[in-house]
Amino acid sequence: MAISDTSSISGQNASTATGNIVSSQDNEQRFLKLLVTQLNNQDPLNPMQNAELTSQLAQMSTVTGIEKLNTTLSGLVNQTGANQLLQATSLIGYNVLSPGDVLTTKKPEEGKDPATQAFGVQLPGTAADVTIKILDDKGNVVRTLDAGPMKEGVNAVTWDGKDEAGNAVAEGAYRFTVDAKNGTSAVTSTALTFSQVAAVKQGAGGVTLELGSGASIGLSDVRLFL
Repeated sequence: MAISDTSSISGQNASTATGNIVSSQDNEQRFLKLLVTQLNNQDPLNPMQNAELTSQLAQMSTVTGIEKLNTTLSGLVNQTGANQLLQATSLIGYNVLSPGDVLTTKKPEEGKDPATQAFGVQLPGTAADVTIKILDDKGNVVRTLDAGPMKEGVNAVTWDGKDEAGNAVAEGAYRFTVDAKNGTSAVTSTALTFSQVAAVKQGAGGVTLELGSGASIGLSDVRLFL
């Protein structure tokens, strides 16, 4: 006789058993009540076998174990999220290198060169020839950088803030594109820029970093911080 079979339970006992068996808070106690009720009302000529009783108890033990495991895992996930949030707050005020292609220049002081722009290129493999183009807000190329060969991973790149003629570019936002190749075969690249971490936020998707540039990134997007 299976635990879910309540055909032999009658009267008030049957109503109680079928009405409470799905409770999650005291599921184990109600299971035992139902089991005892079955044993009391079983057919004397066809009693429950030891193997069947053992199987039902094992099933209940498995369900209880899974519930406890889920509770433990939920606690660990919450604790991990809290630890990540605390660790991420230490990045506030630091510059992080993350996916992005915008470079912002400022007007240099009189008689001084513009500030050097540092950024990066991430490659899944080596590239024999890498060319970087700096574009203004209208899409015009103001400078072409021949970066030469690059290795797998994150590669550092700098731009002196000047155009092809050697003049400081106007203050504002510029974009850059990356063309990485091995002969005639293109190599996939990811543009990386620096931005200061302004705040840290805990959301449904995990911990996010709010950057001074206005972008939001996850911890996994950080390639480098300084």
